[in-house]
Amino acid sequence: MLMHLRLTVPDDLSASVAALLFEHPAATNLSRVRGASLRPPGDVIEVDVAREATSQVLDALRGTGLCDRGGVVLSQPSATPFRAAREIDLAVEGDPDDAVVWDVLLEQAQDAARPTLSYEIFLVIAVALASVAVITDSSILVVGAMVVGPEFATVAAICTGLALGGGRLALRSIAVLLGSFAFAVAVISLIAVLARFAGIVHPEMVARARPQTQFIWQPNTWSFVVALLAGAAGVLALSVEKAQAMVGVFISVTTVPAAGNFALALGLWVPHEMSGSAAQLGLNLVGMVAAGTLTLIVQRRAWHHVQRVVKPVLRAGRA
Repeated sequence: MLMHLRLTVPDDLSASVAALLFEHPAATNLSRVRGASLRPPGDVIEVDVAREATSQVLDALRGTGLCDRGGVVLSQPSATPFRAAREIDLAVEGDPDDAVVWDVLLEQAQDAARPTLSYEIFLVIAVALASVAVITDSSILVVGAMVVGPEFATVAAICTGLALGGGRLALRSIAVLLGSFAFAVAVISLIAVLARFAGIVHPEMVARARPQTQFIWQPNTWSFVVALLAGAAGVLALSVEKAQAMVGVFISVTTVPAAGNFALALGLWVPHEMSGSAAQLGLNLVGMVAAGTLTLIVQRRAWHHVQRVVKPVLRAGRA
């Protein structure tokens, strides 16, 4: 598996950048078009690099000053069916499915730490779905609310900031997460108050026995275990770009349903449901952040040691 790099290189850096890539054992398909870049004035260099070595190559390019003065664009080809790609993959330490391109992960985290209108709308809709799930005691709607909820990317951004030493990123992500949940809860609580005055809902709808949705406001040991597993699986799925695994994560986590239950209980004033929902929400967020951060730390600091043992086995299996 390769990553494609398109570099816009100032004239005075072009020779050193080209030499660096030419000599790197994980690079192939190296090309340079002289004078093709208008801003900054210079060359355009393109190269394919083994995914396992992409972070290393980017660090080397950063050392030349390219990232400050030129441009670096990463993309991932859908397929690379040629011999050099396979040879590079076997030669470079690690497996592409396990490799993390830390610059990509960090950029995703920066994006998730920005409060956007679409993010707020999705979260309000998710909390609204969760509230309807409480009223109708529908487990299907609980799953729907989990899938619609956009909050996990922000949780992953908190983990990224904590694991990579980005204190500002972590604080900004926490502010976005808490602020967005507070806004969504306030909106749904206000709607619940209006619906109560209109006679559409009443407190008994929340306080009654709800076999299908009672779990979302009753935290216990297993709630925390699920949060730990979901946090680890979610961050791992994002960091190695295995997005299909996220479906299971969304279904496993009860952050949005707990927020929906809290909003409805607040609007209809059912205190015991409010306290249980708040505890469930807090427990899940803490568990996900703790497990996600630990997962990234393990990947960052220890994964390459594991791969030194595993790689010979992989090579033998692919031969």
